[in-house]
Formats: sequence, C-alpha cells, structure tokens
Amino acid sequence: MADPKGFLNHEREIATTRPVEERVKDWNEVYQPGSLLPIISKQASRCMDCGIPFCHNGCPLGNLIPEWNDYAYREDWTEASERLHATNNFPEFTGRLCPAPCEAACVLGINQPPVTIKNVEVSIIDKAWDNGDVTPQPPERLSGKTVAVIGSGPAGLAAAQQLTRAGHTVAVYERADRIGGLLRYGIPEFKMEKRHINRRIEQMRAEGTKFRTEVEIGRDLDAKKLRKRYDAVVIAAGSTTSRDLPVPGRELNGIHFAMEYLPLANKVQEGDLTVAPISAEGKHVVVIGGGDTGADCVGTAHRQGAASVTQLEIMGKPGDERNANQPWPTFPMLYKVTSAHEEGGERIYSVSTTHFEGDEDGNVQWLHLTEVEFKDGRPEPKPGTERKIPAQLVTLAMGFTGTDKENGLVEQFGLELDERGNIGRDKEFATNVPGVYVAGDAGRGQSLIVWAIAEGRSAAKGVDRFLTGASALPAPIKPTDRALTV
Repeated sequence: MADPKGFLNHEREIATTRPVEERVKDWNEVYQPGSLLPIISKQASRCMDCGIPFCHNGCPLGNLIPEWNDYAYREDWTEASERLHATNNFPEFTGRLCPAPCEAACVLGINQPPVTIKNVEVSIIDKAWDNGDVTPQPPERLSGKTVAVIGSGPAGLAAAQQLTRAGHTVAVYERADRIGGLLRYGIPEFKMEKRHINRRIEQMRAEGTKFRTEVEIGRDLDAKKLRKRYDAVVIAAGSTTSRDLPVPGRELNGIHFAMEYLPLANKVQEGDLTVAPISAEGKHVVVIGGGDTGADCVGTAHRQGAASVTQLEIMGKPGDERNANQPWPTFPMLYKVTSAHEEGGERIYSVSTTHFEGDEDGNVQWLHLTEVEFKDGRPEPKPGTERKIPAQLVTLAMGFTGTDKENGLVEQFGLELDERGNIGRDKEFATNVPGVYVAGDAGRGQSLIVWAIAEGRSAAKGVDRFLTGASALPAPIKPTDRALTV
C-alpha cells in the first residue's frame, strides 16, 4: 500500500487546464504541460490497495491499478510503466480519452472523491516515453503464419501488436490515408495530439507490423482474395454507420454527420488542408447529441470561430450526484462539463428536433425543436413548447448503428450479423467464416476505447490459438461481457 493515510491526508486534485482564452486560439491539448508531475505522487498515495479492488471490475482491461499507483507514489516510473503495459497496449490513449469507469468503481468513491486513476495513468506513460522505457518488443522467432487486420483503430492496433509479438507476420489495412482510425480523424487534436499515435506506430513498425493505408477491404480489395492471401483475418473496422435524423429539411446544405465534420478539422492540423471545407467560422452552430462526440464538435466549433454554439440532448439533464438506481460501483450518468463546455456555448436538454428551415438557396438557417417528456420509455412532445433557434451549421452526433455494410466487406466474406446488426462471433471472437475473427465496435457495437483495446487483445488470443493450437496471450474479456452499469 502506497500510504496507509494517503486518502485521509490528501484531497483529490486533477490536471490543470490552460486558460480558455488561450487554448481556443490553438489546437494543442487543453492541459497545462507539466501540471501533473508535482501532484501525482500524492494523488497515487490516495489508493487504498483494497482487498477487493473494484477498479478492476470497472476496467475491462483488468489494469493492475493498485500496483502501478504504488510505483507512481514511490516515483519508480520504470516499474510503474511495466505494470501498466502488462494489461494495456496504449495507456497514453486511454489516459487521455477514456471516461474512466475505473474511477466510478473505485472503493474510495463510496464516500469520498475517487482516486485520480486516469491522471496517474497518463503521468506514468508520459514519463515512460520521456525516460526511454517504451521500446520495441520484436518476437524472438517467427511462426511463419500471416494475419491481416482490417482497421487501425484501438482494437485493430491492439490485436496487431499482440499477434506481432507472438511471432506472426501482421499487416494492418486502413482505408484512410493515415493509421489510427477514429483516434486519428475522429478525436480532435485538443483532446489528443496525434504525435502520440505516430510514435506508437513507429514502435509497432520496429516490432515488425506492416501497415497498408488507403486500402478499403470490400472496395479496393476483395475480401475473399484477402482471406486467401492470409492464414487469418481480424476485422476491426469499427461501428462507422452514423445514426441519421430523418426529419423534414434534412437535405438542406450545412447539415452534416459529426464524422464528416471532425475529420476535416484534423486534416487541417495534419497540413493536408489550409481551411476546412466544412467550417463553423462566423456561423450559428447546433450540435445534436449530448455525448463525447457532440462535445468534440463543440470544441472544434469554438476553435473555428463560431458565432454561437448550441448542443441539444433529447434526454433530461443528469444530476451532479449518483442516483439511487445507479449505485456504486456502476458507471453513473452524471452531469459532465468537458473542456469544450468550459469554453462556452449553450446546452439544452429534453428537446427533440422537429424540422429544419432553409433559405432560398437551400442552406439551413433555422432548427425547429420541441420539449419532450418520456412516457413508457419513449419521448413525447410537450404541446406549446415549439420554438426555433438559428442554425447555419448542424452536426449530427447521435451515435452509430453498426459497421459499414455498403462497402462489400460483410457480403464478400459471407459474414453473419447478430440481432443488433453487428458482426456475429463466438466465444473465441471467431465469425462464421473459418479463420476470420472480429474485434472492437464491429462486433460489440459502439463502445469505449478501453473496451476496444480489451477486445483486440482478447481476439488476438483466439487467432493465436487458431494458428498454433495454443496461446499464452491474455484475454481480458469475453465477447458477451458488458460494462458495469445498470
């Protein structure tokens, strides 16, 4: 145990963000560089090394949280990094992007603010990179087996790294022009600078993983040909079909899916574009959807110079404290103020869009909405609450409905889908096609980055066993496992 009285002597303290007026003028990460290290040893000491650490249940990766908290408290960064990497291939991604279900399950959180697990995690990995503790781990010998991984998001990268280190020759296929999937083009630079992805890719290249960009399986390369070329295939193509909003006026110019809008802003930061073709500059922006993707649109609009930003959510406003029907250690639905929300804008809850109104040129100008109340689990409009708000750019951030079924991948492989429209798999993450496996959102549906990495690691074990007859790789989850919620 780091410090038996740590949780009594120290209050919870988190990373310091840069001033709003400064950070909205650039695209750098919002946190003050170096603000964590002076406080992180004390924060790690708040970990109680519980007899039953429920943080393990909150995290699907099975992170050894009390162990690396103890090393961080003692400032033994090398050992802390080793313990962190024992269960997580990419802690710099999760430490920045994960909503931290581990903290919701922290035992200290029963009656005190929980341990800052996420901040400790990112401090350890950043220090490990600075100290040179993160090095390539190429296999001692090759198996002679080949694996294709379709998709380079967190699930695909985790599966690829595990299988490469097991001795297989792995090639990752990505339809975009750069590796990273939604980490690259769906996550704004201010949440995670892409240098973190780039150095992981270089580590994986040094280990032997091959990368093939701008190749979409199903369109550019027939899936059946890919299957014949490799001994096994892992599909980690994500859940990329955006949920639409079929209301009158949807066809107007200026209404876009979030994943049409966000990647263009990232393209500007990559140097591919000077100005984003879809920009919020000088416009009244409405973001439909109250989740993390919606918040990403809000922060992006601020940096592009929007005249105003309004975020709509059909559900009611969550509370600041756990509801009785969301007891510890489940992940509670709480009112969350992200860095993007700190920067301005309005958030409107319990409303539904009825239709859009445009000008004579076919450009959206107004969004009409109504307040709603839920009856028998369905939203019902409240009479007399209709109104309209200015909307010259609308982004739809209402989640995703499944993997892409239009590019030919599902059909060409002959894959079976489950009742939710995801690619079906058995307990080994294997599909109905021999030698073809599925990991991440393509099989689970839209989920968190920690679940994607856990899926990639678990699917890698199934593939390794299929290729060699046995496997020593870890498998932290089963395909049927679900988050700790109610």
